[in-house]
Amino acid sequence: MFRLPLTLLLTGLVAGSAWADNWPQWRGPKNDGHSTEKNLPTEFGPDKNVLWKAPMPGPGASTPCIWGDKIFLTAQAGEDLVLFCINTEGKTLWTTKMGSGKATYRGDEGNLASASCSTDGRLVFAFVGSGELGAYDFDGKPVWQINTQEKYGPFKIQFGAHWTPVLYKDRLYVELFHRGAQLLIALDKNTGKEIWKVTRTSDSPQGVESPDVYASPFIWEGKSGSLLIAHGNDYCTAHKLDDGAEVWRVTELNPKDSYNRAWRAVSSPLVTPDLIVIPSCKRGVTVGLDPLKAQGTINPGNTAEVWRLPKGTPDVPSPIRVGNLIFLMGEKGDLTEMDAKTGEIIVNERITNERHRANPVLADDKLYLLGREGTCPVVQPAKPFEVLAKNKLPDTFTASPATADGRLYLRGWNFLWVIAKK
Repeated sequence: MFRLPLTLLLTGLVAGSAWADNWPQWRGPKNDGHSTEKNLPTEFGPDKNVLWKAPMPGPGASTPCIWGDKIFLTAQAGEDLVLFCINTEGKTLWTTKMGSGKATYRGDEGNLASASCSTDGRLVFAFVGSGELGAYDFDGKPVWQINTQEKYGPFKIQFGAHWTPVLYKDRLYVELFHRGAQLLIALDKNTGKEIWKVTRTSDSPQGVESPDVYASPFIWEGKSGSLLIAHGNDYCTAHKLDDGAEVWRVTELNPKDSYNRAWRAVSSPLVTPDLIVIPSCKRGVTVGLDPLKAQGTINPGNTAEVWRLPKGTPDVPSPIRVGNLIFLMGEKGDLTEMDAKTGEIIVNERITNERHRANPVLADDKLYLLGREGTCPVVQPAKPFEVLAKNKLPDTFTASPATADGRLYLRGWNFLWVIAKK
């Protein structure tokens, strides 16, 4: 019988207990955008509450992945796609080339260093848009590597591959949704070996944009177990973790009677134990789903739907929940506050005139809403919300904020900015 070495077992136990103090994945310790950090500054700027800033080897939208004194990021350095590690004092410890590819997509919007890293405290897992996926030790040495284009087929997607794999227990779950394939894959995190692969079906017609998906998968944990949530190509679906079998499917995100042939999912669902908030795109619907009641095909009016907002979905940033409030950060600077139980809109207000690509983060009981051109409103999530400050940094931001050890990390295209009360 195969047994894990005692050191690995102990590492896993330590890693599990330390998650709350780190930022080990894209949307934080619980993948919901929430941080337990306190005493973070409300106001900051180039000369105010910036602890340090470190130059980036190139632009990227990957959110900082933080464990202990190490920060893991990817970047597009010319045509090279690199994984690199910075310590919490701003010193670059190592850089590893993962792949190469086209430097920009859709004008100034982004590149192939968009997926965020994750870590279990022992290995760091990284994916870049050229298809390379791998696990690396904390010294940057590869433990395993695969090229998902070579293994699962060439990517056929208009604006590049940006899916962030989700790490859960001993597996890494990968979503490859594009015009050439609609695949969900489970890999052994220690070896990269495929455990299962399923095709996630859709009835979207040929020649439309719907199969081009830029959203990422998430794990739902509830009383009845855990499920993999996959979003895009006209549907949001849930799948069993042991074999990928579909459990439920939310329909009419791209309504059949007014079908949008340019529909594509960018904003990812917000997954919490008793509510899943499912965005769409193009200012369309947002659905509040009770995951404890969800089963089979869920059409509008199904008892599993808590509410359905007919229009005004966030197109790029993902939703965030604060108690009984839901916040939708619009891609053009408008913030919508809703009642989580009823879907009633409490207030909708434009808070910046910038594009918003980063996901909202709740830290120190405040919402940080980072804009692409460097404006970061800080909002008190009351009913109704209050804008406490509007901060500005001279950089371009498409990555989401991260927090750890009393610091706010803002990854720009030029610098990693570390914000803290001095």
